[in-house]
Amino acid sequence: MREPARLPRDLGRQEVNLGVNTWVWTSPLTDGDLEALAPRVAGWGFDVIELPVEQPGDWDPARTADLLASLGLRASVVLVMPPGRDLVASDTVRETQDYLRHCMDVAEIVGSPVIAGPAYSAVGRTWRMSASERAAAYAELRENLRPVIDHSEVRLAVEPLNRYETSLLNTVEQALEALPERAGLTLDIYHLNIEEKDPAAAVRLAAGRIAHVQVCGTDRGTPGQDRFDWPSFVGALREVSYGGPLVIESFTAHNQTIATAASIWRPLAPSQDALAVDGLAFLRTL
Repeated sequence: MREPARLPRDLGRQEVNLGVNTWVWTSPLTDGDLEALAPRVAGWGFDVIELPVEQPGDWDPARTADLLASLGLRASVVLVMPPGRDLVASDTVRETQDYLRHCMDVAEIVGSPVIAGPAYSAVGRTWRMSASERAAAYAELRENLRPVIDHSEVRLAVEPLNRYETSLLNTVEQALEALPERAGLTLDIYHLNIEEKDPAAAVRLAAGRIAHVQVCGTDRGTPGQDRFDWPSFVGALREVSYGGPLVIESFTAHNQTIATAASIWRPLAPSQDALAVDGLAFLRTL
């Protein structure tokens, strides 16, 4: 694909930092991947590149910090919760806390103000709970998150997921009930569109707690190529004075592991580059 030209900013609008997750192209992320992707992401005009920490050591944080600085890119860091990483009803709590603290250490090195993701249970783990069992699970989650939150000034931004990926936190209302006060929220349009009756109202409910926002089309594809009420959603973010980036999070169908984990069975755009570039162009119109 020919390298797209860097897109101009609309100087008449309030500037919002825009980013893209490397999952659009690859998983797991490596130093070699970053050396190839980061210059392209910067050249297209993104402000932020989002970096998953699937396993400690997949990529070198210090090397990455130098690379991003040379390109004028900022970083955001996302945590990953595969089977075996759990903070509730599990015998792997200590190991999961260690992993989350590691993500915070990585975020400090690359300059990310947050680690974002479903920091409570493995993606795909679901179980039925009575009201009393849910209250007990939330109490356990708060207790097990506190040592992680105390570890660093990096903010933990916990992400509610849709009902097919978790039974613990599906809505903003549940997250506000479950999380310690110092924990922030990650809002992801894909999950909001499934679980919230009014995504803009959910944004307003989360006022003061939103630490990170991820965006995509409602099919996990290109932002704007869908029927989502983008003006209402972005307007609500402005109302609550959200000052962080909007980061495109999508996935490639060409990687077996990530395609299975994210249920991506077909291409969601003409190319992964087009998903990123066209999404960036749309987000700049909001």
